Amino acid sequence: MAVPKRKMSRSNTRARRANWKAAVVATVACPQCKSAKLPHAACSVCGTYNGRQVLEV
Repeated sequence: MAVPKRKMSRSNTRARRANWKAAVVATVACPQCKSAKLPHAACSVCGTYNGRQVLEV
């Protein structure tokens, strides 16, 4: 197992950790009701996907 030979400095540690960011959830507008929904998923408001009704809402 690889083990570091020297202690990593605070600035290097913090520079590495600075790249761990939370990504914003991507949303698209539903073509039927214009509400925000996840891409490639059925709309939770009107229940449509790809122009047809797939959920009973």
